[in-house]
Amino acid sequence: MANIEVRNRERTIEELRMFIKKVLVEPEIIGTSLEITRELIDDENADQLIGERLSASTNVKIPVEHSEADTLFIELLKEVVRDEHALY
Repeated sequence: MANIEVRNRERTIEELRMFIKKVLVEPEIIGTSLEITRELIDDENADQLIGERLSASTNVKIPVEHSEADTLFIELLKEVVRDEHALY
């Protein structure tokens, strides 16, 4: 694995680690995040809109240029919401 790939992977892991710490301190982030995702999942620019709303509504800050960790988190939120819909 190239040095750049290793550094990118380490940065992604560190970002996800910091996010998990925020959630452990403020568990309401998850409910808010899922609520926002449910509302915006079908929009054309859902990822961008979800990121913007999360940044405005929680202490999770997702920049306009999504990192790999940001993208993984948003994809995970959308997957959970789709799974909810599949159950009903």
